[in-house]
Amino acid sequence: MKGKKSDLWARIKKQKFLLMMVIPGIIWLLVFCYFPMYGCQIAFQNYRITDTLGTSEWVGLKWFTKLFNDRAFPEIMKNTLGISLLKLVFGFTAPIIFALFLNEIKNIRFKRVVQTLSYLPHFLSWVVLGGIMITWLSDTGVIVKILNAVGLLDEGVNLLATPKYFWGIAVISDIWKELGWGAIIYLAAISGIDLSLYEAAEIDGAKRMQRLWYITLPEITSTIAILFILQVGGIMGSNFDQIFVLHNSLNDSASNVIDMFVYKIGIGNASYSYATAIGLFRSVISLILLVIANNVTGKLEGSSLF
Repeated sequence: MKGKKSDLWARIKKQKFLLMMVIPGIIWLLVFCYFPMYGCQIAFQNYRITDTLGTSEWVGLKWFTKLFNDRAFPEIMKNTLGISLLKLVFGFTAPIIFALFLNEIKNIRFKRVVQTLSYLPHFLSWVVLGGIMITWLSDTGVIVKILNAVGLLDEGVNLLATPKYFWGIAVISDIWKELGWGAIIYLAAISGIDLSLYEAAEIDGAKRMQRLWYITLPEITSTIAILFILQVGGIMGSNFDQIFVLHNSLNDSASNVIDMFVYKIGIGNASYSYATAIGLFRSVISLILLVIANNVTGKLEGSSLF
């Protein structure tokens, strides 16, 4: 036991500068992620803005009961899960496919140009991109004019003012913004594959698509599994920035997700206990989904977060 302690202390001394670099990250995590959890108690209290934490009247599960009995609850759950599941199916797979085909491009200059153009939207905020999309999707916008010209849309239709188009707009715009950035991780994983595997497969007569299917994909499975777990963990969130910018009173029936509901209740109505209860409910469900996805992925692929 004494020997183990001395070995641990020796490693700490040897890696002291690396450990010092971790300290700012730990402080940030404590200040912004763990200390605020103390405030979750107001989800079980009748909190008012003039109260200090811990002094409000305890009401138990009153706010959770109110949430489940709220007439808007089925709608916000449908919108949240609908948008998030579509993003999981299409938004998660798109960067994988893009990275696989980008890796097959042999012209290095062209490959760099395509990659740079694909991840540029990631560096623009949703405020900027939202303004662009609002203009493009208006009844006189360029996208609507193109759809009118090819006969896919009636003239004078504002896509963002029509609820039935909102889910599709949210998913496609999210893919457009994050496609290139998401592909970077997969390209990094692909670059670590042993080239001798491709050489051996080529000698055996494997075609390009066969090498992609039987070598590239299996070799990056662990990376896909880890990112899939993280994506499932966030399925109860629908990217508040994006929804907030694209939301309006006309598409409210399709864009009223949990995050928007919390914003309306907490900021708009100043019902802080109710808003906290909704946020806590969302976090608990996300944690459960994360654990389930982690266990299932670990059993199927042998790769998991914990």
